[in-house]
Amino acid sequence: MDLSVFIDEQVYKFYWEEDYNCATTSLKTLSAIYNIQLSSQVIDAAQGMHGAGKYGAQCGLVEGCLMFIGIYGTHIGLEQSVIVKTCYDFAESFEEHFRSIRCSDLRPGGFQKTDPPHLCEALTKKALLFSVDHLNNVFIHNKIEIPKLNN
Repeated sequence: MDLSVFIDEQVYKFYWEEDYNCATTSLKTLSAIYNIQLSSQVIDAAQGMHGAGKYGAQCGLVEGCLMFIGIYGTHIGLEQSVIVKTCYDFAESFEEHFRSIRCSDLRPGGFQKTDPPHLCEALTKKALLFSVDHLNNVFIHNKIEIPKLNN
């Protein structure tokens, strides 16, 4: 299956069928792509991470990927210093690409009481493609085999 199609399907499922926030959707989609199980506590921890509970702070799409980098990096045996640098580099690259890592800047129109649910669906798909590309480049740089998408 094509990665973008897989991401589209996952985002739809997690937003519209499960009603997850962007951080959880990002985290669960990345875990599906890289075939790693997440504990229920990790999912619980991501519940309020969509811009710090809609406060508008760090974007949940960034937060979800940063959480994933720590989880997956540990799983594949990366040293803590490499995980920390990968998180830094990801945040820096995300900001350069999307012009911000703040939810209130990235969310179309910021936050309004009349916003429909899952307003960032299109951004989520773009951010996940960006995240996978970034992670795969890290794997290549560190001579780590890139996992194949499990369908």
